[in-house]
Amino acid sequence: MSRIPSKAEILDWISANPTHTSKRDIAKAFGIKGADRIDLKRILKELEGEGHLQKRKKTYRDPDQMPPVTVLQVKAPDADGDLYGHPLEWHGEGIEPVILILPKASDPALGEGDKILVKLQLVPDQDHNYEARLIRRIGTNPKRVLGIFRAGSEGGRIIPIDKAASSEWMVAPDAINGAKDGELVEAEQAGPKGRMGLPRARIVERLGDPTAPKAVSLIAIHQHGIPDHFPDPVMAEADAAKPMGLKGREDLRELPLVTIDPADARDHDDACYAHADDDPKNPGGHVIWVAIADVAAYVRPGSALDREAKKRGNSSYFPDRVVPMLPDRLSGDLCSLHEGVPRACIAARMQVDAEGNKIGHRFVRGLMRSAASLHYAEVQEAMNGIPNEKTTPFVEDVIKPLFAAYQALKRARAVREPLDLDLPERKIILDDAGQVSSVAFRDRLDAHKLIEEFMILANVAAAETLINKRSPLLFRVHEEPAQEKLEALRETARAAGLNLAKGQVLQTRHLNALLNHAAGTDEAELINISTLRSMQQAYYNPENFGHFGLALKNYAHFTSPIRRYADLIVHRSLVSSHGWGDDGLDEAQIERMEETATHISDTERRSMIAERDTTDRYLASYLSERVGNEFEGRISGIARFGAFVKLDETGADGLVPVRSIGREFFHFDAQAGTLMGADTGMTLAIGQRVTVRLVQAAPVTGGLELELLAIENLELPKGGGSRKGGRRSPAGRTVKRKAAKSKHKGAKVKRKVERKRRE
Repeated sequence: MSRIPSKAEILDWISANPTHTSKRDIAKAFGIKGADRIDLKRILKELEGEGHLQKRKKTYRDPDQMPPVTVLQVKAPDADGDLYGHPLEWHGEGIEPVILILPKASDPALGEGDKILVKLQLVPDQDHNYEARLIRRIGTNPKRVLGIFRAGSEGGRIIPIDKAASSEWMVAPDAINGAKDGELVEAEQAGPKGRMGLPRARIVERLGDPTAPKAVSLIAIHQHGIPDHFPDPVMAEADAAKPMGLKGREDLRELPLVTIDPADARDHDDACYAHADDDPKNPGGHVIWVAIADVAAYVRPGSALDREAKKRGNSSYFPDRVVPMLPDRLSGDLCSLHEGVPRACIAARMQVDAEGNKIGHRFVRGLMRSAASLHYAEVQEAMNGIPNEKTTPFVEDVIKPLFAAYQALKRARAVREPLDLDLPERKIILDDAGQVSSVAFRDRLDAHKLIEEFMILANVAAAETLINKRSPLLFRVHEEPAQEKLEALRETARAAGLNLAKGQVLQTRHLNALLNHAAGTDEAELINISTLRSMQQAYYNPENFGHFGLALKNYAHFTSPIRRYADLIVHRSLVSSHGWGDDGLDEAQIERMEETATHISDTERRSMIAERDTTDRYLASYLSERVGNEFEGRISGIARFGAFVKLDETGADGLVPVRSIGREFFHFDAQAGTLMGADTGMTLAIGQRVTVRLVQAAPVTGGLELELLAIENLELPKGGGSRKGGRRSPAGRTVKRKAAKSKHKGAKVKRKVERKRRE
């Protein structure tokens, strides 16, 4: 007969092995076999009834787990001098977890009674349950500065890189943190002004060479004026926030809502769940739940938090850091839908028929508890029949129903035909030192597309609800291409032997037909890039002009209020229109809706430019060690001064200066997007395959200079072309324009002559 473990032993096992919590796992761990499994089942039932465990599908888990970001109160140091923290938001009924605080050398000194915001890491094999890393001390908000450290006889000074900074900062000898003269450092205010009236600082991070990759994003943040320091009143409001209870909310905690995000996601603001619709009037239909963090409950109109969120407009994302719209107490904690933790939400319950058409929806203000925090790759693998320990309990009842609903939405999408561009997204991967270790292109999994379709459906539902209730909101507007850009796309398509018909109201299906005809050909990338460039920039507006790219008449942003102010406006409008509370839209916001729309459209563009500049600098740094190497690529743009080439390997853009291409003059045709040699007729055009050599990489500016070696696999002669005759390759072949381009150029000249004659 097997020894039946005690309840305490079972709880210890589950705590130490959170991914092995099925009854079979527990039985195997304690060597329980045969009829003794009945006693084990009884004990597990008792633990469940006592509230120590909760059954989730075929596994048991400890309901008393801590969220990854939380607030602790520092206890007195123990006999060994170690610091432990008491969790102030402990939801469990069992034994309080033991949390060891691990301070870094640059962290401020902590004392008994201090309240601190921390990141937690589960460490089941230690004599404590969690290890905590300090984010910041609650109630303190030292100003930060980025600058160059200059060593002196009594410590040193920091010269801010921000040109708007009014003064230098003094650093005492014991606050240098090992910084060297000339290094880029990040420091925080360490006290009142010292000698000479300069503020005192303590260096918290050494970034090394100002041109090094680790400094790139910080420099971009300052150059583009993105606010990265929260004022004291904002932090005070965030620190005072408390978790929301069930009062005035619908209880959604039993719904197995899950978050699905990138593996390195910094927050979780949306969760979803789907199941077959049991309504006999909707055979083959589905019910889809999308729950979004209820940020409006914490960020009230006119508050310091609200003013700062509006000022920022959105979060800005860089390869090594995030500049959040909201303080980390909200964005990483109370408004993040962490696994197993009760969180306030606004949720949409949507019904779709078997063909994916939405036939009904409603919104609720609720309290949810995420059943699991999953990432795209593991969800996809689980659907492909390769579940891991985390996804196994959810395959049948959660993951498969999600994909079944997605298949229906795909059918509706195929009928609607939104713009379907095929442009791979690159991802810069950094090592622990902040150096670029590799550049990869993100996989486009069905799991990604599933979440996108669910979010689009919820955004449409929000827009339709507010339109029907005549409640003010901000629409996400994407207008159809301007005629001149559309004409340029037609010219490009015609030069590639393709056609985009004229004389009809443009719809996305017409552009998709062009993209489909180009698919699989050498011109596919050219047509995709040219189509993207023909598009208008999306923006926010209180007037509804539709969303051309998504082929939708009514569209608003609802699903990301942690990182977009527009979504917060939509949430407030839902609160007001449903009568859920006094934290909805106020009259002042309604009056300034147009001004707000313009402002947050501008902040969105500011972030996009800063993120793009940062990516360019990282790529230039990554490639700086490969100067002289040859690369394959495609011409992605033409200007009077040269040709831009997108490199296949990294997606980086470099410039081939026109001065470096032979000895002839090149005619620039802006309409056709070409550079044509005056003597040889050699033509450079968007979409051509080229071989180039990297001549220079400038990490400071992000610029790459390239030398053109071959076009369409035809080598250029070394030393450039002569002014007489054709430009010849080593094989003796003349590099000429393609026949289609030649014919097109002639036809264009003919049309110009005919127009002049008519005039």
